[in-house]
Parts: sequence; structure tokens; C-alpha cells
Amino acid sequence: MADKQISLPAKLINGGIAGLIGVTCVFPIDLAKTRLQNQQNGQRVYTSMSDCLIKTVRSEGYFGMYRGAAVNLTLVTPEKAIKLAANDFFRHQLSKDGQKLTLLKEMLAGCGAGTCQVIVTTPMEMLKIQLQDA
Repeated sequence: MADKQISLPAKLINGGIAGLIGVTCVFPIDLAKTRLQNQQNGQRVYTSMSDCLIKTVRSEGYFGMYRGAAVNLTLVTPEKAIKLAANDFFRHQLSKDGQKLTLLKEMLAGCGAGTCQVIVTTPMEMLKIQLQDA
């Protein structure tokens, strides 16, 4: 069973679902982190992460904690698809006749996939931060 290859569409679907769940669960914490980081020294609106989340819910409602999440939810599936496809590509390029990769080659494949992912995610992160801080 460990040698069975998982098809690319299955990887993309699994990665997309995992990404959607991850964004949904973590986004309020990310919003609070961004707002806390963007406070000016003289204008402290929030004292802690919980204070930020409570004030956000009171002033903007429950869905205010998800301001800017649409960008992430929309792009998380292609982001994961790029990362998985790039990782498979680099692993294939680094393997010799299907042999198991060394730790260094595993790290190089992951580094290459991460580099490809960053190219996609950086503009998305910038837009997300602007929406969170609005």
C-alpha cells in the first residue's frame, strides 16, 4: 500500500480541501496577528490577541474575523496545486531510476516547491493584509 501512487487529481483535491479547512480555522488568529502588528505605538487599540478578536466581533460581527479571507479561500487550491505539482516535478528530476531520495534531495525538492509557491502567495498575502487592516 505504501508503494501505491496517488493520482495528481486526488492530490489536488486533498490539498484543496485541506487548504480550505486550514484557512477557515486559522484565519481569525492571522487577522488578530496582522492587526496587532500594524498598530502604531501611540495608538494601541488592542492589548492582546483575545482583546482584538473580541473587539472585532463586537464592532464587525462574527464574519468580521474573516475580512480578507475570500482571497485566501479562492487561491488556496491553486496554491496547493502548484506546490504539490512542483514537489512531484522536483522529486522526479532528483531521483535516479525511481530510487528513494536522500534527505538532501528531499529538502531540495521541498525548497523548489516552496519557491514556486511563494511566487503565487506573496501577492495574495499582500492583498489579504491590506483587507485585514482596512
